[in-house]
Amino acid sequence: MVTTSFLITATATLFVVIDPPGLVPLFIALTRGMSVERRRRLATRACIIAIGILAAFAVAGEALLGFIGISMPAFRIAGGILLFLTALDMLFERRTQRREGQHAEPDHDPSVFPLATPLIAGSGAIATMILLVGQAGGGALGMAAAIGVMLLVMATTYAFLLAAPPLERMLGRTGTIVITRLLGMLLAALSVQFVIDGIRGTGLI
Repeated sequence: MVTTSFLITATATLFVVIDPPGLVPLFIALTRGMSVERRRRLATRACIIAIGILAAFAVAGEALLGFIGISMPAFRIAGGILLFLTALDMLFERRTQRREGQHAEPDHDPSVFPLATPLIAGSGAIATMILLVGQAGGGALGMAAAIGVMLLVMATTYAFLLAAPPLERMLGRTGTIVITRLLGMLLAALSVQFVIDGIRGTGLI
């Protein structure tokens, strides 16, 4: 069922998984030396591609799971575990280290890879979209709710990418790490809730 509580929780979950503040240092590294206009074009292209990927999984993800014989409770449990591993990476800074290990190349267009996927529309975000559709009750309404939440988070992500240079100066490396770890704590709690909901769905509790 689509409730205000669901919309708030869904927005928080997807925001934490995509982690727009954590994308800022990477975006700057991948676009270093580029003009403001080119950075804007790359950010626009990356977000549009990521929206297409996430929307496709919101619409067809559950059907794909059914086709290969995976139940939603099983996927909730697996998705919760995956998100918990992502949270651990954020808490222990491994995610930041992996992101910052990627560097720009001359004349390279990073909008598709690694920005759109896997950094924005990665496995965690894809799993979250399918989970959110299931939590919203599935069907057209559930898909619309999940996609609406995703569009809101993607608009926020786009704003962070456009504001990357001043944000980097304002937050600094320490500020970015602090925000990432706080989001990691929130994601860890949300991922445990996904696992609990999945176990409940199996009828074990």
